[in-house]
Amino acid sequence: MVDPVSTIAMAGGLSWASGVRLYMALFLAGWLGSIGLLTLPPALQVLQSPWALMLTGALLVIEFVADKIPGADSVWDAVHTFIRIPAGAVLAAASLGQMDPGWVTMAALAGGTLAAGAHATKAGSRALINTSPEPFSNWVASFSEDAVVGLGLWAAFFHPWLWLVLLAVFILLALWLLPKLWRGLRWLARRLAT
Repeated sequence: MVDPVSTIAMAGGLSWASGVRLYMALFLAGWLGSIGLLTLPPALQVLQSPWALMLTGALLVIEFVADKIPGADSVWDAVHTFIRIPAGAVLAAASLGQMDPGWVTMAALAGGTLAAGAHATKAGSRALINTSPEPFSNWVASFSEDAVVGLGLWAAFFHPWLWLVLLAVFILLALWLLPKLWRGLRWLARRLAT
């Protein structure tokens, strides 16, 4: 019997993480599944294959490095706007496995929205941080994102109730922060235009 709370937490955790560190989410889910610590739904078990682990591991390393270079991280984020959000929708839908198609569709919509919110919060914050001439704030933000995604996935996979509380906190924080980021990015665009 599948635990619905664990299923929802996995769907939400993978969707949220895909908006910040897609390849870390894919690699960790596949690796934990391959060593038997995590039971992935059938649609996600492909992540456990050696080929998928090699590909997601290589992309994880590239993303890790690109995210530490000021400027390159914003280019990476811009390109991944078109990858992370659909991936979040697919991961949420795939997490529900063989459920009713209506539930799978709603999960895909919620997963894409969650990935979009996480991605917008991350990309907007990093674009503003990149206005600082020193690289240290960028590195601190990047390593913090690595740690938060790792801890978030740990909670989603192994402590679903904790994850759902953390997810609610993230959603409230994002709703508060996104308008401020939008104003900051508009200010930055005006400043660069003059």
